[in-house]
Amino acid sequence: MICALSISDFVLIDRLDLDAGPGLVGLTGETGAGKSILLDAIGLAIGLKPEKRFVRPGASRAVVSVTFDIAADHPVWGRMEAAGLDGCADDALILKRIVPVRGAARSFVNDQPVAAALLAEIGQELVEVHGQHAAAGLARPSRHRDLLDQFAGTNALLADHKTAFLALQSTRAARQSLERAIADSEAHKDILEHNIAELQALSPEPGEANRLAAARLAAQAAARINLGLSEIEEALGGGTVSGALGRAARAADQISQVNKLPQGLSDKVSELSATLERASIEVVEADASLAALTAQATVDEPALEAAEARLFALRAAARKHQVDVDALPARLVALEDEMAALERGDAGLQKAIAMETAAAARWRSAAARLTEARRAAARRLENAVHRELKPLKLGSVKCRVGVQPLAEEDVDPRGADRVEIEVETNPGGGFGPLRTIASGGELARMSLALACASAAASTGSATLIFDEADQGVGGAVAHAIGTRLKSLSGHHQVFAITHSPQVAAAADIHWRIAKSAGRRRLGQTTAHVLDAKGRTEEIARMLSGAEVTEEARAAAVRLLER
Repeated sequence: MICALSISDFVLIDRLDLDAGPGLVGLTGETGAGKSILLDAIGLAIGLKPEKRFVRPGASRAVVSVTFDIAADHPVWGRMEAAGLDGCADDALILKRIVPVRGAARSFVNDQPVAAALLAEIGQELVEVHGQHAAAGLARPSRHRDLLDQFAGTNALLADHKTAFLALQSTRAARQSLERAIADSEAHKDILEHNIAELQALSPEPGEANRLAAARLAAQAAARINLGLSEIEEALGGGTVSGALGRAARAADQISQVNKLPQGLSDKVSELSATLERASIEVVEADASLAALTAQATVDEPALEAAEARLFALRAAARKHQVDVDALPARLVALEDEMAALERGDAGLQKAIAMETAAAARWRSAAARLTEARRAAARRLENAVHRELKPLKLGSVKCRVGVQPLAEEDVDPRGADRVEIEVETNPGGGFGPLRTIASGGELARMSLALACASAAASTGSATLIFDEADQGVGGAVAHAIGTRLKSLSGHHQVFAITHSPQVAAAADIHWRIAKSAGRRRLGQTTAHVLDAKGRTEEIARMLSGAEVTEEARAAAVRLLER
């Protein structure tokens, strides 16, 4: 509930500090005194759009703060915690707005700066305004579902639905994620299959590259040896050298057999003959060694070409997969494992689809139970409202609480239903949204009827403000409005801006709003909490007009004694 209101330099208010309490707070005063200004001030504090006209002429800024005393389990505390705001359920909650002449307005919750949107969200949890503002209170369709749920007592069903809805969202997200992964993998799958087939055909073996490189080096060495042997064979003339040496040795032998050679010459010829004989023998031995080497150093050209091609293929595959050649066998195993995982993904998708289907069935069941409870409660609420309308001079008005299915994309944790309260103000005129009622007074009384019809099931979490719910009525109807506001104040704190003495007499706390001459010849709005004597005088004024008579005072006393 609102426990204090502080206003400075707001329109015609210079400075105003008021305390409030539980029950019904009546606001009275002559027309033009500023009752609507007080309502605008509260509206500003709970999120109303700021306007420069709110700043009192001559002032630099307008400041409004409203202090609330709310329960420890009120959802506002959770909203504040989610927004990162400090707040303790043992403390008061203060909403504050500052509107400067120049610059942007500023919003505060417990002296912590916040965005205007967050202030408005918190304010809507705390205060509902009914009356001349078509977008306020029960005129907002977004409020109707909450109202019906409070009336129906659907907390357990709402909890079941929320659990089922969030579970469905979770399983649906898992299925969609898996589908995206599988869709992405299909393109990858073709590449994977090609790479696996390529490596399987290559069939790399551990250490194979080193063995091939060693074999290639040996073959290359043999080729170089063969080249050298060929040059030796060519130099030796293919046996012509040994033949020439043999002929030379025979010729030297013949020379040595010539008679009567000088002793020195004979020795030289013998030496030459021996040398040629040794050379001939060594050349023959060299030919034999050459033949043996040539036989051993034979190069298998097809095998060398095959080894080089294999080594090239292995190294190319290693570059493609960005691994060492020796890691190719492990790479093949990894690719095969990846392919197996993709193939298992199809089975995983079927499991995910089955889980989502089961979750959807549980959600539909929970949503159906909630819808059924809402539709049953809607009929009871309609009947309860109709019982309230006649005493409020709205006997010809019909009320209908529509419960319609939401589009799938609009379903949220609070259900799959769109709830809107509709009315028919003229017989045969057809039903229309509550917010389209033309008369502000009718709207306020219709809101009062709805609030009274659902009061017993209400949590009492919001302060209700009725702006001239008694507009255009008097007598018994005004008394009925006062009685209902008083009854409603047993469940909510209620503020009633009224011109009716019957309504004012029902108040627990009475504020009198007045306007007097202020500084710089500006009108000034003031407010005072009336005591018993002051209440009698004010209600007598409302009964008799400008001149308060003793008869009016007596009538006021009788009203206050009811």
